[in-house]
Amino acid sequence: MISRREFLQASLAASAIVGVSGFGNWSRLSAQQALTEDQLLQFDDFGNVTLIHITDIHAQLKPIWFREPEWNVGVGDAKGKPPHVVGDAFAQMFNLTPGSAEAYALTHEDFVALGKTYGKMGGMDRVATVVKSIRAARPDALLLDGGDTWHGSMTSLLTNGQDMVNVMNALTPDAMTSHWEWTFGTERVQEIVENLPFAFLGANIFDAEWDEPAFEPYKIFERAGTRIAVIGQAFPYMPIANPRWMFPEYSFGIREERMQAVVNEVREAGVDLVVCLSHNGFDVDQKMAARVQGIDVILTGHTHDAIPEPVLVGQTILIASGSNGKFVSRVDLDVRDGKMMGFRHKLIPIFADVITPDADMAALIDAERAPFKDQLEEKIGTTESLLYRRGNFQGTWDDLICDAVRSERDAQIALSPGVRWGPSLMPGDDITREDIHNATSMTYGQVYRTEMTGETLHAVLEDVADNLFNTDPYYQQGGDMVRVGGMGFAIDVSKPIGSRITNLALTDTGEAIDAAKSYTVAGWASVNEGTTGPQIWDVVEAHIRKLGTVKLDPNTSVSVTGL
Repeated sequence: MISRREFLQASLAASAIVGVSGFGNWSRLSAQQALTEDQLLQFDDFGNVTLIHITDIHAQLKPIWFREPEWNVGVGDAKGKPPHVVGDAFAQMFNLTPGSAEAYALTHEDFVALGKTYGKMGGMDRVATVVKSIRAARPDALLLDGGDTWHGSMTSLLTNGQDMVNVMNALTPDAMTSHWEWTFGTERVQEIVENLPFAFLGANIFDAEWDEPAFEPYKIFERAGTRIAVIGQAFPYMPIANPRWMFPEYSFGIREERMQAVVNEVREAGVDLVVCLSHNGFDVDQKMAARVQGIDVILTGHTHDAIPEPVLVGQTILIASGSNGKFVSRVDLDVRDGKMMGFRHKLIPIFADVITPDADMAALIDAERAPFKDQLEEKIGTTESLLYRRGNFQGTWDDLICDAVRSERDAQIALSPGVRWGPSLMPGDDITREDIHNATSMTYGQVYRTEMTGETLHAVLEDVADNLFNTDPYYQQGGDMVRVGGMGFAIDVSKPIGSRITNLALTDTGEAIDAAKSYTVAGWASVNEGTTGPQIWDVVEAHIRKLGTVKLDPNTSVSVTGL
């Protein structure tokens, strides 16, 4: 990643685009611990178009703890570049003051200590306050939702996503795209989309039988005398990363040629600005931006990255707005004669103790949660350990889930999916039923128990590793690395597929995994139809009740090299 000064110079040299990030404003203020709502929302209006971007909310209605990753490994051309920079290196790259609010919001360093100072983040009532403030200043602003919105909580599971649909309808976005939404199944998605008061976009969603576009690919908005095309790009790897049998009527894919054709179509229709509302993931979007001509702005999602400055690819800017309602991006653009001439950008942190909740949204959220209040708030146990997940490799939430799966299903080895969603819990926090669901809630959460040979286990790990560490972003088709319990391994991320994973061993005994031997394996979130077993949240709850207090030892079972 280039520095802020180099970024501006490169912008000028490349295309006469002049860009400024407002991140430094709240950075300096937070160093003085003088944050106020007015300061967080301060923005010098610029140009004639405003975009507001939110993404990957994962049904989190209330403020949460959310620790950013300590593992975000980049390979190939992405190595050492945002978003594949974490911790102190990230802070140095973006000139973050150690111990400041922005360091707390954007890195994992000193998370517990800084959390005591700066508090929880997010909350859709706080997001509503920010959105209303921007709209008050810029009435023609477009609010765009990058997807992974309806899924990820106990109430979203119990209401088939309706709680989030109601909240988002009240927030009134102009368009959205999708990913985990599809795990509610085709019929439910169609039912919701038919009644949405805004556009549900997916240029890359096709009818599987007829191989033709199945959803609205884009929408053209006329705002402040400017014609803006917003093109939707749903998560391209739905049938691989999630159960194909839940939405067999549709196919997805990156469809680069399709994207270029749609961009050409809207350009020929005379639009002044082309925005791609994407759920590809950052690296995929960065490659697509270099290969598809004519996109001015990509609002990227899926990989949950929060980057305080846009990344410039040719004449396209990429905006990454984090996840779980922690941030809202505002982008002001100067659009003249069909060209983007400049921008101002601000990644607005949603500090829950600083931003005033919007009263109407707060009341709606409480009403949506009220029927389930007792279930949500029931205390199951307490944690002495920081519980977190986000990152390429094991997190403590994952360790706890794997321990539960092994214990409750009497298995030698546990496998847990490397999903990115799931808030954190601080040491000393109660663990409620809602907290467990925040880390496990999905429509295919059955915990299976089976036999696998050592050869199969090795193949599974190699396959998942290639989804994550293939040097071609278009082949990065999954989430993070599968989490394991009862088994350790070594991974060299620089190696090609088939040779990344070595030294598989049972952690209980230290015995090497034998390729020809069978082992008892339990896991959850299988994409196979007909999977049977208890639900993962029930398994984790039973385990925590037995423990009473959760205390996890450091996990050194996975060795990572080739960085």
